[in-house]
Amino acid sequence: MWKKAGIAVCLLLVSMVSQAVCPVWSLSRAQEEVSRLQQQLAQWNEAYWKQGASEVSDTVYDQLSARLANWQRCFSLEPATSMPALPAGTIKHPVAHTGVQKLSDKHALQRWMAGKNDLWAQPKVDGVAVTLVYRDGELAQAISRGDGLAGEDWTARIRAVPSIPKTVSGALTNSVLQGELFLRLENHIQKQAGGLNARAKVAGAMMRRNDPAILNELVFFVWAWPDGPPTLAQKLIELSKAGFSEEIHYSVPVSSLQEVEQLRSRWFTSPMPFVTDGLVVRYGSEPAGNSWLPGQSHWVVAWKYDPVEEVATVKDIRFAIGRTGKISAVALLEPVQLDDKRVQRVNLGSVRRWEEQDIAPGDHIAISLAGQGIPRIDGVVWRSLVRDKPVPPAPRFTPLTCFFASAECEEQFVARLVWLSSARALGIEGLGESGWRALHQAHRFEHLFSWLALTKEQLQSTPGISPARGLQLWHRFTLVRDRPFPRWLVALGTPLPQSAMRAAGDTSWQQMRERNEQAWQRFPAMGAEKARQAVAFIHAPDIQRLAAWLGAQGIKAFQ
Repeated sequence: MWKKAGIAVCLLLVSMVSQAVCPVWSLSRAQEEVSRLQQQLAQWNEAYWKQGASEVSDTVYDQLSARLANWQRCFSLEPATSMPALPAGTIKHPVAHTGVQKLSDKHALQRWMAGKNDLWAQPKVDGVAVTLVYRDGELAQAISRGDGLAGEDWTARIRAVPSIPKTVSGALTNSVLQGELFLRLENHIQKQAGGLNARAKVAGAMMRRNDPAILNELVFFVWAWPDGPPTLAQKLIELSKAGFSEEIHYSVPVSSLQEVEQLRSRWFTSPMPFVTDGLVVRYGSEPAGNSWLPGQSHWVVAWKYDPVEEVATVKDIRFAIGRTGKISAVALLEPVQLDDKRVQRVNLGSVRRWEEQDIAPGDHIAISLAGQGIPRIDGVVWRSLVRDKPVPPAPRFTPLTCFFASAECEEQFVARLVWLSSARALGIEGLGESGWRALHQAHRFEHLFSWLALTKEQLQSTPGISPARGLQLWHRFTLVRDRPFPRWLVALGTPLPQSAMRAAGDTSWQQMRERNEQAWQRFPAMGAEKARQAVAFIHAPDIQRLAAWLGAQGIKAFQ
């Protein structure tokens, strides 16, 4: 977790920063941007530690920390303040917390595993790091991680957690345990539910005195027993006897990358009793505790799950005109990878929505993938000092404009072409925006259906389209002539709801022309305004011209 990352996270940041590009800023602006971001990171850190509130996700915090480090490197600014100071506390850990080196991908893990034996995998439980100290069989001390060397005294609060053993025996009688205090959940599936802000709830429970009920939901997962039994297998048996029961169920010996991948996938998609953010692979044995230092743990590494969101820098704001004439704002981004998608743009919604979000070039936004892998904006996480926003175009397009091609109609006209080839309309497979633009540029369409008149030879000789694909398009254009009348209405962009079209049962354009507003209002979902829009659409001059042209082309419903 980022609040306990210490030097281990710095290694990750250096890796990310090494590939970053320096912004084109004056030194004075760089100093101010760095100062502002330092203050923001410090504010988030303080909110976490004092209120137990995660105002941003770990991904956002880590990536903005990486950007801060990069800006300091770019402008030779003081790196010592690149990370907000973690609250060290005053209670020294008997054994330092080392943190865990995070590997970038499975290839890095495979290199780390090469030649090693007695390796174990565990889920990377997402909670708050704590040291438990047992003396003469009694829980004597509990210490927050702090800076890895010293932390705060959490003994009283930890003693109030029912699931943590207050007395132990045998090998644990005088022992130091390091682990994760986590929120127990029922059948939590990480892939579906995500982090649920569980870590912040745990941190808050340790810092607040007015919410004792949540202590009943906390559990301790031991991930280190320095100077304990020589092997992890022996440690697991002793821990289980003492009442630390999760560890033996979620510690699995592994000998190959394939086994690790299978466990990682299973723990990501199966019900678990806790939130996880990845997987840990460790040696079965550890060095003596007196050699442990923050940031130095060669015997354990982590392979985190792919982030569900990324922080992207906005390069520019563009405006797109849809088929109905609505104008939307689009953010062009410095490319980021989400799952298997390289994301370079994200729709910000209407102009009004964009203005409300106050997004300008240079801002940093959190993005994730919505249903069907469509990028979406989750929020603005950092605003640039300079607010140089473009002016949106005047709203002069409507649902009755741009059925015929012109220079000013380019965007809406192409949007109409993309719509008519969609599955809901004429269903012309394999023809998206780039294909329509290529056809339009080569053959200069007069109107929305000009492509119906293209010959086989014209399509096969279109620049950017191979002869084989041109022949395929010709066959598909020929097939659409037999589409049912309602599909042609959808392709035209009629404002009629599907329920009204089904109830009307029209099979020809002439039937639709003969119906007035009152007649339309008899059908489902057709109020007075919808009826008015339908009649206005059907009798619009451009629509009448297109209907006549389709009839001349042999489309039966328009004859």
